[in-house]
Order: sequence, then C-alpha cells, then structure tokens
Amino acid sequence: MSDERRYHVDGDLVPRGEATVSVEDRGFQYGDAGFETMRAYGGDLFRWGAHAERLEETCEILALDHGLSRADLYDRVHATLDANDLEDAYVRLSISRGVQPGKLDPQPEVDPTVVVVVKPLPRGGVDGDPVWGGPATLRTVSTRRIPDAAVPARAKTHNYLNGILARLELRGTDADEAIMLDSAGNVAEGATSNVFAVDGDGLLTPALSGPVLPGITRETVFDIAQEEGIPVREATFGPEMLRTAEEVFCTNSTWEIRPVDAVDGTRIGGGPVTKLLARNYRERIEERFY
Repeated sequence: MSDERRYHVDGDLVPRGEATVSVEDRGFQYGDAGFETMRAYGGDLFRWGAHAERLEETCEILALDHGLSRADLYDRVHATLDANDLEDAYVRLSISRGVQPGKLDPQPEVDPTVVVVVKPLPRGGVDGDPVWGGPATLRTVSTRRIPDAAVPARAKTHNYLNGILARLELRGTDADEAIMLDSAGNVAEGATSNVFAVDGDGLLTPALSGPVLPGITRETVFDIAQEEGIPVREATFGPEMLRTAEEVFCTNSTWEIRPVDAVDGTRIGGGPVTKLLARNYRERIEERFY
C-alpha cells in the first residue's frame, strides 16, 4: 500500500493527492456545509455520540437533509482511520449540500458530498507531553462574534471567515488565540476554542445564551468539575474578568484543556485547578481507550 495518506470522499477511499470535490459544490461556493473536528484515541472516537448530535443539529439548521445515518458516518470515519493505520488522530468529518445549480437558493433534493480527513495526532497520555507546544497567549480582538440572530453559533459550518478575521488580527503579536467579544462587548469565545476563567468561586465561562459554540470538550469539563466538586458558573462578563482571573484555560477537541499564560499582555500563569482538570481529562482518555 502507498505511504500517501488516504481520505474518504463520497464513499470511496482515495489517495490524498486525488481527494477532490467539485468546484460547483455548495460547500466550496457558499460555505454551505457542516463539519465536526474530533479526536481518535486508540483507534476509536472520543464522544462520537455528542459530535454526531451536534452535526445533526447543524444540518437541521441548514435544512440539509443528507439522508445518512450515524452508523454510516461512523463506519466511514473508521474505514479512514484503518486505511491510514491510525489510532491517535485528528479527524474532520464534513457534509455539504453537494453540487447544485449555481444560485443562492438551495434545492430541496440533496446529493451530499461527504469527506473524512484524518491526520496523525499523538496523545500525551497521563504523564506525557500535551499536543500543544506550550500555554496559550490570548489577545482580545476587534472582530466581533456574529450574533446568533444572524448565524447561530451552534451551527458549525464551513463558513469560518469570522474566526479567520479574528486570527488575522494576531499577526505581528505574540498571541496564538483570539478572544472574540459579542456585539455588547462581552467575552464570547476564542476563534477556535471555548474559554474558562478560574476565581475564588470556581469556574466561570461565557453562557450559551450568547454567540458561543457548545463545545464537546467544554461539556466534558463541566462533567469533570462536577465530579471534583468545583462550582461552574455560566455568565456574561467582559474581558477584564479574564485579565484578573487566578487561572484561564481554553478547550477544544484538538487542544483538550490548554492553560493560558497571558491575556492582553497580563501574565496569568498556570494553576492547580487547570492542572487537576487536565489530568482528570487525560485519565478519562487513558481509562476509556487504552
């Protein structure tokens, strides 16, 4: 078998160099597609059910009736992992409305384009090194999060221009994640992450009543905090709360739980709560998959 990585495109496993979609695909033309970024550990998907449910909600918001079952999508992901002999991996599953006439109005009949992309992503394990190169440095940017009344935050679509513009503002700075505010100036989320603060009352994170993606790792942190007896508050607050917090960390499927070193030039540093949560998270992975 070739050493070239293989992707799953519309039911077929093809070499990466041949993995293409039509220029008339609505996912390419309009960002009219949903996706999920996931982690595979030990050859299986972490919290597949939660990711599948969120993808279904995205497709429901888009009125994208692709007709594919969870079992079908799960099998495509696993076939891709197996074809690449990957156990610990980054996984991206995308579903677009497919090729349709080149006009804005989508047709009700859908022949979806389904793509699975996988890349090696070693895990650190309980006592190993995390996948990120070091603690994150955050900077509040001027690009605001799109209001839910315009594009619902819970719809994880291919249109990521909002986050791209936020990340572009970081060029020339030492920051590697952008903190995005809502239209009222309250903290919403990072460009690709959820954000948590730690203070004397426990954990604090932006409420889902704002333009905040309901992250799967975010939800897992809630579960761990409850087990550890750490209070969690969902609230509305400004960026000053992050700058004065005892600890700050970000979460997403790739980073898992990533501590924050500084916010807007103010040094935060690590802390015991973040370390406890991160270790508990890794222990869950260890117990579930290895």
